[in-house]
Amino acid sequence: MKKFPIDYLEPFDRASKCFNVIVETPKGSQVKYSYAAEKGLFFITKVLPPGMVYPFNFGFIPGTLAADGDPLDMLILNEEPVIAGCLLTVRLIAVIKAVQTETENGSPLRNDRLVGQAIGKEAPQELRMLRLEKGMVNQIGTFFTNYNRVFGKKFKVLGVGGPGQARKLVRQAVELYRKNGGS
Repeated sequence: MKKFPIDYLEPFDRASKCFNVIVETPKGSQVKYSYAAEKGLFFITKVLPPGMVYPFNFGFIPGTLAADGDPLDMLILNEEPVIAGCLLTVRLIAVIKAVQTETENGSPLRNDRLVGQAIGKEAPQELRMLRLEKGMVNQIGTFFTNYNRVFGKKFKVLGVGGPGQARKLVRQAVELYRKNGGS
């Protein structure tokens, strides 16, 4: 398979001590984009109903493989929407542990959501210590519950883990990626 620039990215950026994240869907977008690794391009996968938009930039950590067969999902907390394909340096804040059921008769599948904060060189130190509050977890859970319902799926938040649990999940996803032929 042909390699593209994203394929060469490591999950962890040693210089910033943060994770590399590729944005798939911008904050405020009604359109969901996904990365097609075999083509090295982004494509439209879904259009949300009128009035529903992504509340955060949404992307993935390259060089990882989650239980659902895709790279690890990441919600990125920052103020501005960024374009699909944008590389961000992200500090892990938490993991929202969740189960998603594809159909009425389908079996549940873990589909955890990592939550991180985009870190730029210009970010003031006080903005680098963002924490995930209960109200934000409820908002994220409500969005994904409603989003999945629109597409005939169920989504349930099981709990929240801190940055340590999030990093453990990333390590497991990197190992799975490498076992399955990733570099």
